[in-house]
Amino acid sequence: MRHVLTLFELSSEEIGEVFALSHELKRDLAAGIREPHLPGRVMAMLFEKQSLRTRVSFETAMAHLGGNTLFLGQDVGWGKRESTADFAQVLSSYVDIIVCRTTAHSRIEELAKYCNCPVINGLTDSAHPCQALADLFTLEEIHAPLKGKKLAFIGDSNNVARSLAVCCGKLGVEFAVASPKGYTFDAEFLAELKREVPELVLTQTADPREAVSGAIGVYTDVWTSMGQEAEAEERKLAFKDYQVDVALMEAAPEGAVFLHCLPAKRGEEVAADVIDGHYSAVIPQAANRMHVQKGLIAWLLGERA
Repeated sequence: MRHVLTLFELSSEEIGEVFALSHELKRDLAAGIREPHLPGRVMAMLFEKQSLRTRVSFETAMAHLGGNTLFLGQDVGWGKRESTADFAQVLSSYVDIIVCRTTAHSRIEELAKYCNCPVINGLTDSAHPCQALADLFTLEEIHAPLKGKKLAFIGDSNNVARSLAVCCGKLGVEFAVASPKGYTFDAEFLAELKREVPELVLTQTADPREAVSGAIGVYTDVWTSMGQEAEAEERKLAFKDYQVDVALMEAAPEGAVFLHCLPAKRGEEVAADVIDGHYSAVIPQAANRMHVQKGLIAWLLGERA
């Protein structure tokens, strides 16, 4: 049984297979072809957090593949009405695949432990694998081949940054993170990176200009994520020198693109003239969530376009 809870679980070759399938399905869609590769298949979407891109992109992807989705919110009582073991075994006996968007990563690990169908992480506090796959897929479309290139991330070393680090390592992309003190990768995650992705070339710095030097992509995320609202003022102070503005983009090589997982706060982590200007690839990046997840679903369920 294959799950995708983090990108540590996929090999470089397997990511390549998902990308190849995603490219093929994307080309088909652009040509008006929506062949139902997964007729009758059902996806459960177990969400404990708000969502636009993750929910709509997964639902649309499954519809294009000929399957159906069930959106499951707080009313199903996960972790409240019965044990996770009972919940997971029953749910996975009804459906073919589960997408879970939750808080603590331990919750999705426990869920997957008892499921008899694939589980995809739609976001936890420590990983966002589908986002990172779509991000590198987008960069590949713009700057192929990716191997030997560099991606810079400016800001909090959060779940998105962690998944990007793993994905970059798997695909031979150098990864540089610029963060203030207290917001860098923790020692446990760094040890896991070194053990599981020893080929990753990783730079951690406090200087955004150092991070973007030589980078084909400059990435940032909000300074305060869902669940961190009480830290908002403290984080604004910590990250005040980490905004991606035109001056920072100009410190990157010509042709570098700006990336953001959205939603964005213009005037905080990114200047409006960057995210809304010619540097920005955020809309194609968001659109690619659907294409890559479509490929991932088809790959996990053993289908080929």
